[in-house]
Amino acid sequence: MVAKTAKIGCLGEVMLELIPSQTTAAQLGVAGDTYNTAAYLARERSGIEYITVLGKDGFSDRILRHMASYNVGTSRVVTHPVAIPGLYAIETNDEGERRFTYWRDQSAARRLGDDDLPSIERLLSGLTHLFYSGISLAILSQENREKLFQAIKAFRDDGGVVAFDSNYRPHLWNDPDLARREMERAWRACDIGLPSVDDEMNLFGDANPEAVLKRFAGYGLIQGALKRGEVGPIGLDGSVFEPSELPDQVIDTTAAGDSFNAAFLSAFIDGKGTNAALQAGHTLAAHVICHKGAIIFDGKEST
Repeated sequence: MVAKTAKIGCLGEVMLELIPSQTTAAQLGVAGDTYNTAAYLARERSGIEYITVLGKDGFSDRILRHMASYNVGTSRVVTHPVAIPGLYAIETNDEGERRFTYWRDQSAARRLGDDDLPSIERLLSGLTHLFYSGISLAILSQENREKLFQAIKAFRDDGGVVAFDSNYRPHLWNDPDLARREMERAWRACDIGLPSVDDEMNLFGDANPEAVLKRFAGYGLIQGALKRGEVGPIGLDGSVFEPSELPDQVIDTTAAGDSFNAAFLSAFIDGKGTNAALQAGHTLAAHVICHKGAIIFDGKEST
């Protein structure tokens, strides 16, 4: 599927991002794993849509304006009459590693699939590609999760291509066994896998990256990339990319994987091949982690 005809939908939760400061007022931004990917995709290509639920409040309006400013389509954003967006605060240590505090239990995005809202299958209609994550799964009720899987099956049966990143967050799952079961369902129902090695080893108990790749081969999933941080990504088909240089200083690792996903998917969908997609993903992620916040453009932080 070439860039001119690809219409990519990213599904999940977009949140308000609070970045505290020791010297100035906290910054309020907009972010979320699959939304970060959507924003980075939209800086290079048209036809990027975001699929979520927001409210009728002023903060939801702020999020919609943020989407529009980054050319992310909003026609598939559902408006809930009462619910509001979630919020998280981010703190980073001297090594750039981050810690999050969340206020998202009543987030509007958790309502995706509710009977009084447009169906997920309808929201996927007309797309050529779908990208979502384990966070997209984790925030939904089991009933709505089943609706999502049903919609994804119909989407693929109709020729749609699905990409998935497990993005495992233990605090979002009440039961690790449930998380493993639902993640495996997602891996078996996608066409492009974008896992992170730490997430997979933590959740499935794989001994090493080779064991992760073997498990994915067992799923029949050989398109995509295993993200391995500074070591560099490896293709699920065995393609290896070794980074020639690393950033001088890591400021904030937020959205490293999300930005990698965007650049990899854009190159891969354009038919450039796994090696070129690995290079594109790593290059963008290496740039992103040199700046504060989830979404940066031309060295500037998101607002």
